[in-house]
Amino acid sequence: MTGTVRQVWAREEIPSGPSVFLAGPTPRAARVASWRPQAVDLLAERWDGPQPLTVLLPEDRGGFRAADYDHQFAWETAARAGATAILFWIPRDLRTLPGFTTNVEFGHDVTTGRTVLGCPPDCPNPERNRYLLHLARHYGAPVRETLPETVAAALALVTAAAGADASAAERRR
Repeated sequence: MTGTVRQVWAREEIPSGPSVFLAGPTPRAARVASWRPQAVDLLAERWDGPQPLTVLLPEDRGGFRAADYDHQFAWETAARAGATAILFWIPRDLRTLPGFTTNVEFGHDVTTGRTVLGCPPDCPNPERNRYLLHLARHYGAPVRETLPETVAAALALVTAAAGADASAAERRR
């Protein structure tokens, strides 16, 4: 049985509870497909927790684009800071999904213990992920090569966090 998954899009209110932020390059042109719908589907197929899982998507619901970048930045920063797990999927393609902002975000978040890095070795520019892979391994962040594996690793972090929360609550009794 799968649990409930709810999607929260850029600049929408972020509920409490277990969550996964989908970090990685965002398409900037309509002709480029987003990888995030597939990630949401995989999360929905695999989530079996007792609470709803919130999937935090830094894209715009219905194609609306923020006029003020400050609001987008503030939302993404808060969403990543509060997420139970931060799933970085980087199918590096310098023409369509360069991920330059993603590089900075990963460097900021890799030491949190809540990141998973997914980098497909068959992406158009895998050599551009070398440093991120090195950084992830240095700090002990899980590294995966497929989106399903990356989703599974992110859900393992969410499950581990729920277990730690339950143990802490039990100790307080």
